[in-house]
Amino acid sequence: MNIYEKLQDEACKDGIYVIDYPFKSKKIKGLYCDGTIAIKDNIDTTTEKACVLAEELGHHYTSVGNIIDMEYTGNRKQERQARLWGYNRSIGLFGLIRAYEHGCKDKYEIADYLDVTDEYLEECINCYRDKYGECKTIDNYTIYFIPNLMIFKKI
Repeated sequence: MNIYEKLQDEACKDGIYVIDYPFKSKKIKGLYCDGTIAIKDNIDTTTEKACVLAEELGHHYTSVGNIIDMEYTGNRKQERQARLWGYNRSIGLFGLIRAYEHGCKDKYEIADYLDVTDEYLEECINCYRDKYGECKTIDNYTIYFIPNLMIFKKI
Protein backbone atom coordinates (compact mmCIF):
# COMPACT_ATOMS: atom_id res chain seq x y z
CA MET A 1 0.00 0.00 0.00
CA ASN A 2 1.53 3.35 -1.03
CA ILE A 3 1.40 6.52 1.09
CA TYR A 4 -1.53 7.97 -0.89
CA GLU A 5 -3.58 4.83 -0.24
CA LYS A 6 -2.63 4.93 3.44
CA LEU A 7 -3.79 8.53 3.71
CA GLN A 8 -7.02 7.66 1.88
CA ASP A 9 -7.53 4.84 4.36
CA GLU A 10 -6.94 7.21 7.29
CA ALA A 11 -9.42 9.69 5.84
CA CYS A 12 -12.04 6.98 5.32
CA LYS A 13 -11.68 5.77 8.92
CA ASP A 14 -12.32 9.34 10.09
CA GLY A 15 -15.40 9.69 7.87
CA ILE A 16 -13.74 11.95 5.30
CA TYR A 17 -14.58 11.41 1.64
CA VAL A 18 -11.73 11.75 -0.87
CA ILE A 19 -12.76 12.32 -4.47
CA ASP A 20 -10.99 13.13 -7.74
CA TYR A 21 -12.22 16.40 -9.22
CA PRO A 22 -11.50 18.13 -12.55
CA PHE A 23 -10.52 21.59 -11.24
CA LYS A 24 -10.37 24.10 -14.08
CA SER A 25 -7.78 26.29 -12.33
CA LYS A 26 -4.14 25.24 -12.59
CA LYS A 27 -3.53 26.73 -9.13
CA ILE A 28 -5.92 24.44 -7.26
CA LYS A 29 -4.65 20.93 -6.53
CA GLY A 30 -6.89 20.15 -3.59
CA LEU A 31 -9.77 21.55 -1.59
CA TYR A 32 -11.42 20.61 1.70
CA CYS A 33 -15.05 21.35 2.48
CA ASP A 34 -17.39 19.83 5.07
CA GLY A 35 -15.84 16.39 5.37
CA THR A 36 -14.93 16.01 1.70
CA ILE A 37 -11.52 16.40 0.10
CA ALA A 38 -11.33 16.97 -3.63
CA ILE A 39 -8.00 16.17 -5.29
CA LYS A 40 -7.24 17.40 -8.81
CA ASP A 41 -7.92 14.44 -11.08
CA ASN A 42 -4.94 14.87 -13.40
CA ILE A 43 -2.08 15.00 -10.91
CA ASP A 44 0.61 12.79 -12.44
CA THR A 45 1.97 10.85 -9.48
CA THR A 46 0.60 9.24 -6.34
CA THR A 47 3.48 10.92 -4.49
CA GLU A 48 2.21 14.38 -5.41
CA LYS A 49 -1.39 13.33 -4.71
CA ALA A 50 -0.29 12.18 -1.24
CA CYS A 51 1.31 15.56 -0.54
CA VAL A 52 -1.90 17.36 -1.54
CA LEU A 53 -4.03 14.95 0.49
CA ALA A 54 -1.85 15.42 3.58
CA GLU A 55 -2.38 19.18 3.48
CA GLU A 56 -6.11 18.84 2.91
CA LEU A 57 -6.35 16.44 5.84
CA GLY A 58 -4.58 19.17 7.79
CA HIS A 59 -7.45 21.49 6.91
CA HIS A 60 -9.94 18.93 8.19
CA TYR A 61 -8.13 18.62 11.51
CA THR A 62 -7.07 22.25 12.07
CA SER A 63 -9.20 24.72 10.07
CA VAL A 64 -12.51 26.33 10.92
CA GLY A 65 -14.83 28.08 8.48
CA ASN A 66 -14.17 29.43 5.01
CA ILE A 67 -10.51 30.42 4.76
CA ILE A 68 -10.24 30.94 1.01
CA ASP A 69 -9.67 34.71 1.26
CA MET A 70 -5.98 35.07 2.15
CA GLU A 71 -6.37 38.82 2.79
CA TYR A 72 -7.29 37.99 6.39
CA THR A 73 -4.48 37.21 8.82
CA GLY A 74 -6.54 34.55 10.58
CA ASN A 75 -7.08 32.70 7.31
CA ARG A 76 -3.36 32.79 6.50
CA LYS A 77 -2.60 31.42 9.96
CA GLN A 78 -5.07 28.57 9.46
CA GLU A 79 -3.56 27.81 6.05
CA ARG A 80 -0.09 27.65 7.61
CA GLN A 81 -1.35 25.42 10.42
CA ALA A 82 -2.93 22.99 7.94
CA ARG A 83 0.28 22.87 5.91
CA LEU A 84 2.33 22.29 9.05
CA TRP A 85 0.00 19.42 10.00
CA GLY A 86 0.57 17.91 6.55
CA TYR A 87 4.34 18.34 6.76
CA ASN A 88 4.42 16.73 10.19
CA ARG A 89 2.26 13.84 8.97
CA SER A 90 4.21 13.21 5.77
CA ILE A 91 7.75 14.15 6.80
CA GLY A 92 8.19 15.30 10.39
CA LEU A 93 11.43 15.86 12.24
CA PHE A 94 11.71 12.15 12.97
CA GLY A 95 11.21 11.41 9.27
CA LEU A 96 14.21 13.60 8.51
CA ILE A 97 16.18 11.68 11.13
CA ARG A 98 15.08 8.32 9.67
CA ALA A 99 16.22 9.49 6.23
CA TYR A 100 19.59 10.50 7.69
CA GLU A 101 19.94 7.11 9.43
CA HIS A 102 19.00 5.39 6.16
CA GLY A 103 21.97 7.12 4.51
CA CYS A 104 20.23 9.80 2.47
CA LYS A 105 22.81 12.42 1.49
CA ASP A 106 20.78 15.24 -0.07
CA LYS A 107 17.24 16.64 -0.31
CA TYR A 108 16.43 14.59 -3.40
CA GLU A 109 17.32 11.32 -1.67
CA ILE A 110 15.39 12.40 1.43
CA ALA A 111 12.30 13.26 -0.64
CA ASP A 112 12.52 9.93 -2.44
CA TYR A 113 12.99 8.01 0.82
CA LEU A 114 10.01 9.77 2.48
CA ASP A 115 7.90 9.47 -0.70
CA VAL A 116 7.22 13.19 -1.04
CA THR A 117 7.93 15.57 -3.90
CA ASP A 118 11.11 17.65 -3.91
CA GLU A 119 8.97 20.80 -3.81
CA TYR A 120 6.95 19.55 -0.83
CA LEU A 121 10.13 18.74 1.11
CA GLU A 122 11.54 22.19 0.31
CA GLU A 123 8.32 23.86 1.50
CA CYS A 124 8.45 21.75 4.66
CA ILE A 125 12.05 22.76 5.37
CA ASN A 126 11.14 26.42 4.88
CA CYS A 127 8.20 26.04 7.25
CA TYR A 128 10.36 24.32 9.87
CA ARG A 129 12.97 27.07 9.46
CA ASP A 130 10.27 29.67 10.18
CA LYS A 131 9.05 27.69 13.18
CA TYR A 132 12.32 26.51 14.76
CA GLY A 133 14.90 28.98 13.47
CA GLU A 134 18.41 27.86 12.59
CA CYS A 135 18.15 24.36 14.07
CA LYS A 136 16.18 21.95 16.22
CA THR A 137 17.65 19.35 18.59
CA ILE A 138 15.76 16.12 19.23
CA ASP A 139 17.19 13.31 21.30
CA ASN A 140 20.78 12.91 20.05
CA TYR A 141 20.20 14.67 16.73
CA THR A 142 20.48 18.27 15.61
CA ILE A 143 18.68 19.23 12.42
CA TYR A 144 20.00 22.42 10.80
CA PHE A 145 17.68 24.33 8.47
CA ILE A 146 20.08 27.21 7.77
CA PRO A 147 21.96 27.56 5.46
CA ASN A 148 20.96 24.12 4.12
CA LEU A 149 19.34 21.02 5.54
CA MET A 150 21.94 19.10 7.55
CA ILE A 151 21.49 16.48 10.25
CA PHE A 152 24.08 15.55 12.86
CA LYS A 153 24.04 12.79 15.45
CA LYS A 154 25.70 13.46 18.79
CA ILE A 155 27.99 10.66 19.83
